[in-house]
Parts: sequence; structure tokens; C-alpha cells
Amino acid sequence: MTEPDPIRASSKVQVDYHAFELTDSDNRDPMGFDASNGLIFSRPGHSVICTGISGGQVNVDVESRTSPPTHVDSGLWDEVVDHCVETLTGALRVTCVMNDPPDLPHLTPQGPGTYRIRVHARGRDTAPDGVTFEPVEDYLLIVWPAEPRPDTVHKQTDVYGAELRAGPSVPAPVMPVDDADDDHRRRIRERLQRRRTP
Repeated sequence: MTEPDPIRASSKVQVDYHAFELTDSDNRDPMGFDASNGLIFSRPGHSVICTGISGGQVNVDVESRTSPPTHVDSGLWDEVVDHCVETLTGALRVTCVMNDPPDLPHLTPQGPGTYRIRVHARGRDTAPDGVTFEPVEDYLLIVWPAEPRPDTVHKQTDVYGAELRAGPSVPAPVMPVDDADDDHRRRIRERLQRRRTP
């Protein structure tokens, strides 16, 4: 059986507070700030991608796949990191902190569960901390279903990312988790695992 073609799309995305987001619902719980890889951090249903500009627009390309890419294309990028994200609804998409979401497709069409996202970034040193009226930063997000595992860093060369990695991280507040929520997540993982088993 041949691999289906990836779903690809592009859009300008509004940045506020040095970030744009990936969310799977309107619920956004506080999650602190974790700059350990200098590019992306997350909790279930919510990821933050760190931008060099504090406000303005960036160019974002997305690619949703059913399997991992066969190679890492890092030549034209300043930073490339693989990171695991979890969606509880299966509707993870690019969103903005303070504005309406861009017209981009869901990144997780295979449904709820854990995914790997390869985040590519370039241009974050062009106008760090500035506000731009035309995009000076580019991002490519490639997403596929995968089991949870630690981040993989393929490339880290921009100054902005190095500064983030050198700074302090603010831990997420401890959120109460009830047994029903834990059971719900376990059932979602089991259902996704059965779907991946041939």
C-alpha cells in the first residue's frame, strides 16, 4: 500500500508575546514557560512556538503526514527540533495568542493521541523583540503520529534560541488531575494504538 500524499498548507500567522500556538480546543490552562529546546514546549492539547519577534506576522507552512519524513531537511533552516505533542480531541491546529486562527487545516487528522512535530525555524535573529509589519520569520511544521519520546535536536544555530536555552524556565503550575481524566487519556491512547496496529 502506498503512502498517502501529505496534507500541506501555508498562511501568515499573527504573533503576540513572542509566540504562536497549537491548540486542540478553547481550553488553555497555565503551563509556565519551558525554553529547554529554545523553540517549542507543550502540555496535552496546547503547544507554544517561540518566535524572535514579539508581535507581527510570520510565514507558516504545515504538513500533516501518516508516517515520519524519510530525511531531515535542515539546510535552509536555523533551528530544527522534533517534539512530541498530545491532542485529546484530534483537532490540533495552528492558533494565535490574541487573534483569530489562520485558515490552516487540522494537523492531527488521524484523531486523538500522541504525535511528533518537527519544527523548522529561520529568521528569528532578524528583528528580535521587535514588531514587524511584513513577515521576517519562516516556520515549517511537519506532524505525524508517534509514540511519546524525548525531543530530538537536529539543528540549533540562531542566537535567539541560544538565549532562550540559557535563560530560566518557569515550571508549569501543578494542575489537579482527577481519576476520570487519567482514565480518559488512557482510553484515547489505547484506541490510537489499536488503530496503528496492522
